[in-house]
Amino acid sequence: MAKFIVPKEIYHGIGSLENVKELKGKKAVIVIGGSSVKKNGALQRTQAYLAEANISSVVFEGVEADPSIETVLKGAQFFSQEQPDVIIGLGGCSAIDAAKTMWVYYEYPDSKLEELAQPFAVKPLRNKAIFVAIPTTSGTGTEITGLAVITNTEKGTKHPIVSHELTPDVAIVDGELCKSMPAHVTANTGLDALSHAVEAYVSNIADRYNDALAKNATDLIFNYLPTAVNEPQNEEARQAMHDASCMAGMAFTNVWLGIVHAMSHQLGGTFGIPHGCANAILMPNVIRFNSQVTDKYNDLAAVLGKTNAEELAQEIAALRSKVGTISSIKEYGIDEQAWAAHLDQLTENALKDPCTLFNPRVPKAEEIKAIYQACFEGTAINF
Repeated sequence: MAKFIVPKEIYHGIGSLENVKELKGKKAVIVIGGSSVKKNGALQRTQAYLAEANISSVVFEGVEADPSIETVLKGAQFFSQEQPDVIIGLGGCSAIDAAKTMWVYYEYPDSKLEELAQPFAVKPLRNKAIFVAIPTTSGTGTEITGLAVITNTEKGTKHPIVSHELTPDVAIVDGELCKSMPAHVTANTGLDALSHAVEAYVSNIADRYNDALAKNATDLIFNYLPTAVNEPQNEEARQAMHDASCMAGMAFTNVWLGIVHAMSHQLGGTFGIPHGCANAILMPNVIRFNSQVTDKYNDLAAVLGKTNAEELAQEIAALRSKVGTISSIKEYGIDEQAWAAHLDQLTENALKDPCTLFNPRVPKAEEIKAIYQACFEGTAINF
């Protein structure tokens, strides 16, 4: 038996932001990152729609690119002060992930990050507030998922918090909000969405429901990501990528991810490599590694007119290059000595990451380490 869990309501399409007017509540806290949602008008429009719904609103701003537990605790304190019954994450993955975790601490102030990072450890939510996610980037699918990633800056470690309790109540997927995304952000977030689709499709608990979403998301991303990168005002491409990100999110939140993400989380936490960029570097070699135990990559290859896992890996590498993303960890500017000094810890942390549990092939420490090293150099593995 399996469950399929998504938000109660999903509004999607150009202009769907106005469905904020349908929300019920008295007071909303809107969590944002920097100034982008102010510059593109998304924040002002959201607050105007809330006002039409007779919901007052206040803003918590300043969520960093990799949200830290310190920021989460500040936000939870702000929530306790304001007592919202609606929490809105507006912006990229960081703002929404931080808002999700602030929500946990708002309802359970004594929570500990290390405990929350255990799979499905979040206690029942919605005692004080509902959660609304409005993404302005097309990549993580966090508007649809039971996942948030929070950084322990002191240890340089990213902690994925995995629980269906974190699945938003309402998701608004409006591609118009993405038109101001810079090309490199569009590329990295789009490749992140692709990694979600690919990993969900080969998850060791994958099923037909999630397979259909993952396969369609893969098709959309290959067809529309280059256009979204090169023609930022193209609404068809923007909405297609927003839909693909959401669909890939629906897939992976139900069957979870694999070692692309387990390994990528460590690269972001230790070296600050953007998440989608790290995923794109790792994906071809992880496909080669996992293809020894599953034929499902052949299905995704067929979507692209190819036949096998190696051809899929090569197509992903070609797409990565086409949208201007680097092909190796070394290219990000990581010093070889610094890399060598951290490699064992990266490997250990990746093995402990919850995503590793759902990988189709059970990895050994030496195999994770070898994949890391090949991806550092930009070479292909053969084991």
